[in-house]
Amino acid sequence: MKFDENTKWVQDGTTVAGGKRWGTDLGSLNFPSGICVDDDETVYIADYSNNRVVEWKKDATSGKVIAGDGDQRNRADRLRHPKDVIFDKSTDSFIIADEGNRRVVRCPRQIDASMETIISNIDPSDLAMDSDGNLYVCDFEKHEVKRWKIGDTVGTVVAGGNGKGVHLHQLSHPTCIFVDNEQSVYVSDWGAHRIVKWTKDAKKGILIAGGDGFSRDPMALADPFGVFVDDLGTVYAADWKKHRIVRWLKGNTQGSVVVGEGDDGNASNQFCHPMDIAFDKYGNLYVSDYSNHRVQKFTIHSNNIE
Repeated sequence: MKFDENTKWVQDGTTVAGGKRWGTDLGSLNFPSGICVDDDETVYIADYSNNRVVEWKKDATSGKVIAGDGDQRNRADRLRHPKDVIFDKSTDSFIIADEGNRRVVRCPRQIDASMETIISNIDPSDLAMDSDGNLYVCDFEKHEVKRWKIGDTVGTVVAGGNGKGVHLHQLSHPTCIFVDNEQSVYVSDWGAHRIVKWTKDAKKGILIAGGDGFSRDPMALADPFGVFVDDLGTVYAADWKKHRIVRWLKGNTQGSVVVGEGDDGNASNQFCHPMDIAFDKYGNLYVSDYSNHRVQKFTIHSNNIE
């Protein structure tokens, strides 16, 4: 998927999940975190404080539980503060970052299938999968990203892993990741307020955006979360503390606002701590609006998608 520099999105979003303040019923969300969208425009949501993953079909008024049941007791069949969810087509299953239980689990889509722990003793904040089926896990507390190839029992560090820090060979509480077709890993480096790119087998990252701390620069990042990179190399990020979605064209040092006016609020053109971003096959943008307990959809405004 790629968008040219003139591509815009309608500035007033439509709520496609949640939005009725926080709640535990299936018409509500409670601090939604990671999201993914399938070809049918169904949205899958890591419903963080409800300890579940839910599915919201297009135009639905309530969700369906995919995994977890709201009970956060430490049991193999329960989730505790799930942070992200992705879908693995090759196994027809969901992979979930079960942050509160310090593990990554696989949950087959078929009814009554049980969850399987596939990675233990990790603090997963985000997940990604490359075109070869390799799994990448962002570890918030170890300040690193690891890759598991199919069949691996031990992961390989592909970003960070040199302790907490702001040097380019380090990460500082990374939150979200994206992996491109060349297996380069883009990292939202939350503690360093930046986006960095680690090419395959690199020993240090490349600064893509931010890195100025809480700078007076209006385009400086403040606690970035969700990140997405299109096929032209344009980087999109959820600027959590500035309540907006921003993008950087490849090679540009100056970003621009995609949606969000910058002040927190619950209007259709506002966010209160945007957490994750995703695009559907039509180029529409989805945002998990964490503190507004909703997922917003922003319709693409032009036909510049390929």
